[in-house]
Amino acid sequence: MKVARRQFLRLAAAIAALPAVPRITWAQSYPTRPVRLVVPGAAGNTIDILARVIGQWLSERLGQPFVIENRPGAGTNIGTEAVVRAPADGYTLLLIAPGNVINSTLYDKLNFNFIRDIAPVAGIFRTANVIVANPSFSVKSVPEFIAYAKANPGKLNYGSGGIGTGVHVSTELFKMMAGVDLVHVPYRGAAPLLADLISGQLQVTFDYLATSIEYIRTGKLRALAVTSEARSELLPEIPTVGEFLPGYEASFVLGIGTPNNTPTEIIDKLNREINVALGHPKIKARLAELGGEVVPLSPADFGKLLTDDVAKWGKVVKFSGIKAD
Repeated sequence: MKVARRQFLRLAAAIAALPAVPRITWAQSYPTRPVRLVVPGAAGNTIDILARVIGQWLSERLGQPFVIENRPGAGTNIGTEAVVRAPADGYTLLLIAPGNVINSTLYDKLNFNFIRDIAPVAGIFRTANVIVANPSFSVKSVPEFIAYAKANPGKLNYGSGGIGTGVHVSTELFKMMAGVDLVHVPYRGAAPLLADLISGQLQVTFDYLATSIEYIRTGKLRALAVTSEARSELLPEIPTVGEFLPGYEASFVLGIGTPNNTPTEIIDKLNREINVALGHPKIKARLAELGGEVVPLSPADFGKLLTDDVAKWGKVVKFSGIKAD
């Protein structure tokens, strides 16, 4: 009986250990087939380019194609829900965009909870905006801009690429902190917005740095300030908004997520490979061209940052009364 009992206990211990062994082996061999990287936006924009840069790196490092799948619509919600509903096996990833943290409070009802249903994998890139004005507009600095807006409440229009976009909420944060009344003019994307700004139909916007920088360099637009905490290396002579409005900071970290309950071993493997990419000079230079800085983070640190951003932009959405279309 004693021998049988010892054999039984050894067998039970061996069986209990079995699930861990295949799990680790599976993660070590991952990926064994193509991986889908869902971009919740249209082809050709900043998040799409970012996904292709990182996807190409991962393909070369891990030996399987990382296929970019563009799923635009509903301010990132369509693409995000597709990932939430996918198997939690590491073969469907999400390019996390500004809309993900904004939409968590912008929409009253979503079919998913971003923080609960998407597991953070790795941060990649922090992007900020720049206040740009038509050169014919009289203001040349943030103090002048605030003074003009206070002297002309409700008469100064600003544009964005749509309701609830990063440009929109960044400007609403400025309004909240500066105590100014600006009128929001939503456009269907950045292209028509910039066309009206350059032609003088619109006076000002808080545009993404990546889309405005060439117009700034050629003198078609005047930069007043960047919205990041520190000055941009691309425009070192341009001050931050915070230099004139203490405490103001508006930026968004883009990164990679995956369905919740994806094995930790796979998440950690992807995190290591992405962080190696962010230290590579060519990758850093390419991302700098997109108007931001690399942000290598652990999954836990990236998750905390996303949670904090949901809270931050939720306060702005509530203050401004923004409603989704």
